[in-house]
Order: sequence, then C-alpha cells, then structure tokens
Amino acid sequence: MRLTPETVHEEYEWVQERADDVVPLINETRAYLGSQFDVDVDTLTDDAYAAAIDEVFADGDRAVNVAALVRLLRELDVTGDYPGFVIDELLGRELAAMIAGEQPLRLLAEATFHVADLRTHGDDTATAGADDLDAALAAGVQTRVPGWPWQQTESPFAVE
Repeated sequence: MRLTPETVHEEYEWVQERADDVVPLINETRAYLGSQFDVDVDTLTDDAYAAAIDEVFADGDRAVNVAALVRLLRELDVTGDYPGFVIDELLGRELAAMIAGEQPLRLLAEATFHVADLRTHGDDTATAGADDLDAALAAGVQTRVPGWPWQQTESPFAVE
C-alpha cells in the first residue's frame, strides 16, 4: 500500500460518506451504553460526525495513520473469515483509539469498539474487515464527541 496526500484525501472522503451507516451505529451504541450506566447520552447528528472526521483528518500526522488503517480494513479479507478474526479486531481497536484521541478517550474507544462491533455485521459480499471498520468509526467518533454527563463537568481530580 502506498499512501500519498491524495490517498489520504480519498480515505477522508470515503469515511465522510459512511455517515448514513455509522451515525445510527453510534447512536445505538450510545443508547446501549447509556442504559448500562443509567445515564442519558446525547445522540449524534450527521453534522457532528462530519465535524469530528474533519478534525481527525485536519491533523496530518493522525490523518495518514487513520487513512492507512481505514484502507487496510476496507481491503482486508480472509478466506473463511475466522483466521483473520484477530487482525481485523486489532486494526479496528487501534483505529477507534486513534480517532478518539489521547488517553483516557483512547482506552474508552478501544473498549467501546467491542460493543459497537457486536452491533454490526457485514453482509456475505463484504470484506472481513468491513464491519470492524464501521464499528471502529462508530466507537472512535462516539468517544471523541461530547455527550456523556461526565464530559460536561470539570474533573474533581485536577490538581490546582
């Protein structure tokens, strides 16, 4: 695989075009997690998704790595799928974390990836990495974008 500024832009456009599939998955994941933690979590709009992706790809160092992971997952296929299960999970977790940002959001996105992954399944014609790619986009963006009650207040652990 060769990455150039043009291929990074192609992957940016592709990720932006996934809003119709990813935003509902984000909202379903947020609703499920909210019910598990007994909190109300804001839903995400297509515009908020687009803005989050803009922000991720505006950082060139992050963009080239995100684009590489997106392209790998888009093309990853393994005969019978199961032998490739570990690599698509690994790439998906890393993509979710990279989109989310720095710690602790990075770790939260990795954990959330598995919740989102359980909620999406590619069809028989999709590559093995396709559902993991959507789950990674959903987990990373949902973690990056505010909407959780704990994100709306200052941390009581900050040292002044």
